[in-house]
Amino acid sequence: MMPRFWREIPSRYSLMGSRCGNCGKIWFPTRDMCPDCHRKSLGKMEPYRLKPEGTIVTYTVIHTAQKGFEAMAPYVMAVVELDDGVRVTSQVIDCEPEDVAIGKRVKAVLRRISEEGKEGTINYGYKFVLADQPY
Repeated sequence: MMPRFWREIPSRYSLMGSRCGNCGKIWFPTRDMCPDCHRKSLGKMEPYRLKPEGTIVTYTVIHTAQKGFEAMAPYVMAVVELDDGVRVTSQVIDCEPEDVAIGKRVKAVLRRISEEGKEGTINYGYKFVLADQPY
């Protein structure tokens, strides 16, 4: 498995960000220094579990997928503003593209992201489903 993926496990599996102990601003992905008040991590940046619900800010429907994702097309990629105020980019799944709209509520779920290598290692991460639909 790629080292980058291992480093991202907390943010991918748990939607972990960081909160500045000085100014209180929340960041995603995690940061060692607050980009707002420029405090270094000396006990000031703390792990913060983001709320898994949010609202779609904008989205696009991918009709011509990149290599390895062709079978998923068309699929929806959205910018979601979580209830913490942090924005994340993710796929919206388990719905038709025409069901997605700006302002719709969504919730994060853990799903398969990709499969790598001849061993077939499966990488998981967060995606979103519409909050008003069962999953």
